[in-house]
Amino acid sequence: MSGDPLHTKLCDMLGIEFPVIAFTHCKDVAVAVINGGGFAVLGEAMHTPEDIEADVRWIRDRVEGRPFGIDLVLPSSVPPAGSVEELMSNIPDTHRAFAQEIKERYDVPDPKGQVDLHQWGGLNQELARAQLDVLLEERVPVIASGLGSPAFMLDAAHERGIKVFGLVGKARQAKRQLEAGVDAIIAQGYDAAGHTGNVGTLSIVAEVAAMAGDTPIIAAGGITTGRHLAASLCLGASGVWTGTLWLACRESDVDMIIKERILESTVDDTTFSTSISGMTMRVLRCPWTEEWAKPEAPAPLQAPYQMLLSSDYIQGANDNRRADLMTEAAGQGVSFVTSMKPAKQILFDMVEEALDTFDGICGDG
Repeated sequence: MSGDPLHTKLCDMLGIEFPVIAFTHCKDVAVAVINGGGFAVLGEAMHTPEDIEADVRWIRDRVEGRPFGIDLVLPSSVPPAGSVEELMSNIPDTHRAFAQEIKERYDVPDPKGQVDLHQWGGLNQELARAQLDVLLEERVPVIASGLGSPAFMLDAAHERGIKVFGLVGKARQAKRQLEAGVDAIIAQGYDAAGHTGNVGTLSIVAEVAAMAGDTPIIAAGGITTGRHLAASLCLGASGVWTGTLWLACRESDVDMIIKERILESTVDDTTFSTSISGMTMRVLRCPWTEEWAKPEAPAPLQAPYQMLLSSDYIQGANDNRRADLMTEAAGQGVSFVTSMKPAKQILFDMVEEALDTFDGICGDG
C-alpha cells in the first residue's frame, strides 16, 4: 500500500513518529516510549504538587525536548475540601462493618504505613487544583483529564501553549468537550482498564470520530496489539491510548506479583466494579470486588468515600505482598500481554503488526 497509514494528524500535532500513547504511572516507561518514537502520559493524580514538579523535570531531563503529557483526575462531584480523616467520618457504619467482615474473612493484613490517599486528586477539589497549578506553572506540553471535564482550564492552558486532552466514555461528553475547544478527545470504551463507562470501544470511537471534525480522536479501551491500532485508525481515530500493555514491561515498577498475574490473566480475570472507587472501574478480580458483587453487600458509596473505604484493604494487600488479595486496573486486552519485554520493543512490535495488518488488507497495489 502507498503512503504511511500510521502517520496521522496526531503525529503532526505532537511531533511524534508513531500514533501510540502510553498511559503509565512509571516514569521509566514514559521515557522509554517517548524516546522510542511514541508519546507517553504519566498519571500523577496520587502525587503531591512537589512530587509532580520533580517528576516533570525528571522526564524533561531525559527526553531531549520531546513532548509528553501528565494526567490528573478532576471530578467536579467530590467535596471542595476536607482531609482524609474528615471525609472518613462520613462513611456509614454499615459500610465500615462490611469492609471489616471482608478483612476478617480473608485475613487481610493492616497496611504497614499511612494509607496512600492523602494526596489523591480525586479526594477533593482543593487538592486537584493544587496539582493542576503545578502543570500550568511548568507548562507541560499536554494535560490529560482522566476524570472530569477539562473545559474550565482551557484558557489558562492555551495561554501557556499547553494542549489539553479530555477522556470521555459517552458521545454527549465528547460533544461538550469538542464545543469547549479541547485539543484532542480520548474516546474510551468499556473494554478499558481503570475508570470507564459502559459503551464498547468499537462503538464509542466510531461515534466520536464522526462528530470530531479536525480534532484528533484517540481510541482507548482494550488496545494491546497492532491489529487494535490498525482497527482504531480505520474507525476514524488518529491514534491509540494504551495502559495495560505496559504494566508488565521490563521498565515498569509494578510489583512482580502483579506483573506475573498480568501475564497469566485473560479477559475473564477482569471485572467491572464500583467497589474500588465508587465509579465504574475495570480491575483484576480479587476478594474485595467479589464480595461487593454479592446480593447481600451494601451499595458502594460515591466517590471519594468508596475509595477511602477500599484503601485499607488495597494497601494492606500490597504492603504485605499478598498475591491472593492484590488487584490492579487491567483492560480486556490483557490476554495479549504474555511476555515481559522492554517498552521500546513493545512499541515497535505494535507498529510492525499494524503495518502488516494494513498490508494484508490493502496489499501493495
